[in-house]
Amino acid sequence: MPIIAPSILSADFGRLADEIRAVERAGADWIHVDVMDGRFVPNLTIGPLVVRAARAATRLPLDVHLMIVEPERYAPAFVEAGAYQVTVHAEACPHLHRNIQQIRDLGARAGVSLNPATPVSALDHVLDLVDLVLVMSVNPGFGGQAFLPLVFPKIASLRRAADQRGLDLCIEVDGGITHDTIGPCHEAGADAFVAGSYVYGSGDYGAAIGRLRAACAPETL
Repeated sequence: MPIIAPSILSADFGRLADEIRAVERAGADWIHVDVMDGRFVPNLTIGPLVVRAARAATRLPLDVHLMIVEPERYAPAFVEAGAYQVTVHAEACPHLHRNIQQIRDLGARAGVSLNPATPVSALDHVLDLVDLVLVMSVNPGFGGQAFLPLVFPKIASLRRAADQRGLDLCIEVDGGITHDTIGPCHEAGADAFVAGSYVYGSGDYGAAIGRLRAACAPETL
């Protein structure tokens, strides 16, 4: 079954705890937390205090995505606040191997994200070390963007590389995920899907999550 991770970037922050509990009741698997610094991406969002509040609101794993420069400075605070896994951007990490090892040493699962224009080959020397690769299907920084189909071959390439190495790698896709785009991503080899505006903008979180799961199900004869 696909892993559905609603992004709280699209939630009502005035009632964030209720919004997190609502998608948990609706069948979400992870809670996705988009952290932006206004430098690596053109937006500014949240910090460890919000992650700590989210941790208190749910039993679901917190999937923390650091869209920031110098993530090594802040990763410990996010893990301490309750992150289940921390994903950094390959483009923001000149010492990517060190960043991955730091997250693992802190006791969290380690992920690496690739922007749409970044090739899979950027991970050739660290793929064996990560638990998750997050494929951006939009240019990061803002929610509600249109899905970029150019990521389909990237997802397939990552899955082939993981299979050839015998890796139990989770491939996550973030950006423009709807009932129309999730199926082809799942078929290409992705396991987990970030859905912000599609879920939180739906008016019926359970129905939205159900449509995403149904779109990944094999057709029955």
